Amino acid sequence: MENRTDALIAELDAFMAEYDKRTNAHDVNRWRELVAADATYWFTDGSFEGIDAIADAVQRTFDEIQDEVYTISDLHWVSASADCAVVRYRFHWMGYTNGQRREGQGRGTNAMIKQNGRWQMIHEHLSA
Repeated sequence: MENRTDALIAELDAFMAEYDKRTNAHDVNRWRELVAADATYWFTDGSFEGIDAIADAVQRTFDEIQDEVYTISDLHWVSASADCAVVRYRFHWMGYTNGQRREGQGRGTNAMIKQNGRWQMIHEHLSA
């Protein structure tokens, strides 16, 4: 029989995989379904509070970086419970800006909450 913790981590890993997939689809409307209305995101270029401000920042990135591929790896669950989880990971992106190939990498930390039976991001902090 599977351990409850193993099942929870599998559920959270699946959520992060869906988050990664939707990020790479570059459809901010589908992506934002995974983010809580009152979330806070900290990026290298600024801090954003609330889903509308966050979605606007993400859309600007989608518009600026053409053919971007974003990947996350090395997930480490710092904390995980039935309604709250924190993960740290590595990220890498590659795409084109002004016709030039560009790429970058860094570290991420995300906090998730489970509300109404579904996981959502409540905080993201990316650093190069």
